[in-house]
Amino acid sequence: METIKFARQIADLVQNKKGYDIKILDLRKLSGVADYFVICSADADRQVKAIADEVEEKLSKNGIKCFHKEGYDTLTWVILDYFDVMLHVFKADSRTYYNLEKLWGDAPILPLEEPAEKPKRVTQPKTGTKSKTSKTKKS
Repeated sequence: METIKFARQIADLVQNKKGYDIKILDLRKLSGVADYFVICSADADRQVKAIADEVEEKLSKNGIKCFHKEGYDTLTWVILDYFDVMLHVFKADSRTYYNLEKLWGDAPILPLEEPAEKPKRVTQPKTGTKSKTSKTKKS
């Protein structure tokens, strides 16, 4: 599989677990660390873990093993290293603090297939309440 397709596959798996603000940084001309970083945010420790677990589990089922992982002890920044692609799952405040996008500011950010914005929360109306409507007089 092409490395860019692999990076996009990881981004799709992240999106499936409601990761947001997903970015793919192209490091090929800048570093030998990896070809691509996939970076995403999550709102809670449990979500950071769920995203990392989902990616690792799904890729493992396809015979792709994670070379190295870090951050499971604190769950504020989990890294999954797949040699050519590294996934960085951040809790939102840690992402702001470490700001990898600025650190690797010369790296082009590749477009995703679909926008990976933070999902909007939908609130349901309370059951058993009547909606208030205004009645107008017809003239």
